[in-house]
Amino acid sequence: MLLVDHRKAGLWLPTGGHVDPGADPVQTVRREVREELGIDAVFAAEPVAPSFVTVTETTERAEYRHTDVSLWFLLVGSGSQPLVPDMREFAAVRWWTPAEVRSADPARFEPHIRRFLAKVAQREPAHATD
Repeated sequence: MLLVDHRKAGLWLPTGGHVDPGADPVQTVRREVREELGIDAVFAAEPVAPSFVTVTETTERAEYRHTDVSLWFLLVGSGSQPLVPDMREFAAVRWWTPAEVRSADPARFEPHIRRFLAKVAQREPAHATD
């Protein structure tokens, strides 16, 4: 799983962004992947649909606090598209195995990441989750 150490959030999380009012979430994924990683989004399955949906209360100062509803899409990567991450937004970018995520400090990750990994593991062959 590709995760970014997001400077503003202070957490390891998947790349993403906000869907503008009236915008198509799939087109938002395509735009954000291009902006944040410098590659084209390749979705893992057709028809394209979120694999996971989460609702999280942010922990910002009270006047900025809000509820994030996140649509999680599965993408596939390959060495044919070298990553060009936006390092103004990220302190680091790296690939993590599910075992590495499970053994790391959960406080350093997006709060739903382990649930997401468990859901993906239910869909994939056993070798894809180790």
